Amino acid sequence: DTNTKMSPPLRSREHVDAILEGMKDGTIDAIATDHAPHHFDEKALEFDQAPFGITGLETSVGLTFDLVHRGLIDLERMVEMCATNPARIFGLSDRGSLQANAHADVTILDPQFSWVFDVNRTRSKSKNTPFHGRSMQGAAVATIVGGRLVYLHPDYGRLTEAKQLGAAAK
Repeated sequence: DTNTKMSPPLRSREHVDAILEGMKDGTIDAIATDHAPHHFDEKALEFDQAPFGITGLETSVGLTFDLVHRGLIDLERMVEMCATNPARIFGLSDRGSLQANAHADVTILDPQFSWVFDVNRTRSKSKNTPFHGRSMQGAAVATIVGGRLVYLHPDYGRLTEAKQLGAAAK
């Protein structure tokens, strides 16, 4: 199945366990996805001929929350690996935290939000993923950039926009 062809490739249980241990003990600094979508025609080839890559951006938060719900990492470690450490690694000292004077583009996470990933509703240019139909608990439900709501998960409901969001954030 070319929907599972990615780089690095899927690994054995032994490798997965070692990665999970590295996440817990701090050996692994960050969780990231290169989000490498491909058009259906590109992936509809023999496995050896198909390009590497899957859609990853829309499932990464839900899959990472799975680690939290299973007790493999805690929520603080998740935020550290998904926001704080990547900002530090890339030298973005004003990003990755909610500290005073930090850049305040914010993604709102709901660890209890239950949803099913459906490739027919994806915003990606492609549908290649091994996670179609997977139930997840936890999602990025909204994103605020420059004091404006720029994303709301289509199944989440409504958020009330604050009139003084910019002033309140200062």
